Amino acid sequence: MVLVTGGTGLVGSHLLLHLIENGENVRAIYRSQNNIEKTKSVFELYKKTELFEKIEWLEADILDIPSLEIAFNGIEYVYHCAALISFDPKDEEALRKTNIEGTANIVNFSIAREIKKFCFVSSIAALGDLAAHETYITEETDWNPEKPHSDYAISKYGAEMEVWRGHQEGLDVIIINPGVILGPIPKEKSKQQGSSELYAKVANGLSFYTLGNTGFISVDDVVKTALQLMKSDIKNERFTLIADNIVFKDILNTIADALNVKRPHRHAKPALMNFLWIADGIFSTLFFQKRRLTKATAKASYSKNLYSNEKIKTALGTVFLDVHEYVKNISKL
Repeated sequence: MVLVTGGTGLVGSHLLLHLIENGENVRAIYRSQNNIEKTKSVFELYKKTELFEKIEWLEADILDIPSLEIAFNGIEYVYHCAALISFDPKDEEALRKTNIEGTANIVNFSIAREIKKFCFVSSIAALGDLAAHETYITEETDWNPEKPHSDYAISKYGAEMEVWRGHQEGLDVIIINPGVILGPIPKEKSKQQGSSELYAKVANGLSFYTLGNTGFISVDDVVKTALQLMKSDIKNERFTLIADNIVFKDILNTIADALNVKRPHRHAKPALMNFLWIADGIFSTLFFQKRRLTKATAKASYSKNLYSNEKIKTALGTVFLDVHEYVKNISKL
């Protein structure tokens, strides 16, 4: 049997769909009944509602040891997708606890129960920092602790260290580092998750664009590649998963065209983004509201990092979906 953590998130819900389609017996853990509806909506979107009933759901938390005791009964393979995603400095403690301590718990149970293979969904945020002579960030790029990193990036890097510890203690592991993951936009605002919020912002009239870039990939490619790696003889390796490096302006324009709305038309230069994150910090503090823009997200919007996907393409011969075409097609569902 296969265990999936984070089965109510963007990656986890699509992973459950693909696992069930492949005839796997799957158990997914959840923290609240309402979250399960997010996963059900994904199955409904792809007209696979009947497959949703084949998931064995179990209420558990990656930070709650007793609940994990039950969750791991009869499990042979683990996909660890559960994580907290936040770039708000106020969430530093929660990020470290969920992403590092929670991963350590899942790794420890996987070792104790002699799991056959373990897949961890990390992030390109946990990859290294370019040296002066380097152009592309790869799986071998060194992490420089002297350089600034977001609390989220640090927590994912720390989580990877727990996975490698598990490997040293005898666990066969795979780590995948996806770029910005694009999936379908839920019809209901309450079911938006992850990068699907980007669709909603454009649909609601986003005016600004930036000229930074990063790696993008469809959620379908993420889960299909994870499944291929887990079924293969490949083990104890990490893989960067991006379809392409794309300028933010270009992906925003593609989304706007797909949704038939006005394209963002005002260039937000680095100076403006830096002013905005400071202003947002003051506003959120005064009015006790959640941060909408942080120093980390502002910097990311104009940073120009290039990521290499050559390792996964060589290992599996992977051909990724064109992200622009994916956006056009997914918007029609």
